[in-house]
Amino acid sequence: MVRILLAEDDESMRAYLARALERSGYEVVAVATGAQAVPHIDGDRFDLLLTDIVMPEMDGIELAQHAAAVAPDMRIMFITGFAAVTLKAGKAVPQAKVLSKPFHLRDLVLEVERMFGTESLTGQN
Repeated sequence: MVRILLAEDDESMRAYLARALERSGYEVVAVATGAQAVPHIDGDRFDLLLTDIVMPEMDGIELAQHAAAVAPDMRIMFITGFAAVTLKAGKAVPQAKVLSKPFHLRDLVLEVERMFGTESLTGQN
């Protein structure tokens, strides 16, 4: 099973995304900040870091750079509502995928499926 670490500071968005990914057959650990995500990256194995870029304490770019150093096989996908930071993210972590808000949950699930060559359990492919 694909394991996803979700870092999103907006509580309702975090719950919404986690629920959608779990319904699609992914195991999700959701945290509110990049700083809360670090111990999970350091102490556990995840296939994907799904992180908002703009967050307090530690932004998603810093978190992704930490993840790339500690767990180089972990894939990274940024989610953001700010077009300007998309360019910064692309330069800082060029292998990462960027999904711009607003997006449909189906788009998120399809991107994750593409990354891992999986098919969701929803049967809507």
